[in-house]
Amino acid sequence: MKVVDDQVVEEEASFQDDEESFFQDIDLLQKHGINMADIKKLKSVGICTVKGIQMTTRKALCNIKGLSEAKVEKIKEAAGKMLNVGFQTAFEYSAKRKQVFHITTGSQEFDKLLGGGIESMAITEAFGEFRTGKTQLSHTLCVTAQLPGEDGYSGGKIIFIDTENTFRPDRLRDIADRFNVDHGAVLDNVLYARAYTSEHQ
Repeated sequence: MKVVDDQVVEEEASFQDDEESFFQDIDLLQKHGINMADIKKLKSVGICTVKGIQMTTRKALCNIKGLSEAKVEKIKEAAGKMLNVGFQTAFEYSAKRKQVFHITTGSQEFDKLLGGGIESMAITEAFGEFRTGKTQLSHTLCVTAQLPGEDGYSGGKIIFIDTENTFRPDRLRDIADRFNVDHGAVLDNVLYARAYTSEHQ
């Protein structure tokens, strides 16, 4: 039993390390010789994490006003030192995948189609014609994401960024009734913002 416990602790520590490295602020690049003026240039185009630098091509970074190829190379090198990039074994990746859970869509058939529901640690895009249920799905997920799930998931808070002015708190109340959840608790756990343009998003 001790070996299994140690392995679980090791997997959780590895997951936390990955999560922390994913959200490292680019201000930390100063410790690796990158000046604050260049960091501000990165932030001005929306690159605010070290992982964000790794996910942006050299060509795109060179297109940022004031960043030369030499500076970009130095920034990439510093970011590479801070992140553990490279290969991992299938066993290590499998351990990370154990952290994934699914959030129900409210429809058993739709959940089956999606392999268990909306997957955590991923981006799921819903698209379709007008009046095909995208907004209803979004409102339903505002409630179901708060429900305790399997594997110890205890529910969470939701951020709803409304680009089409379709968010309606009353719809959340109706859905909360369906799942026997307190209206006030549901509404308190949804953070809402209206976005007017793609830049505003």
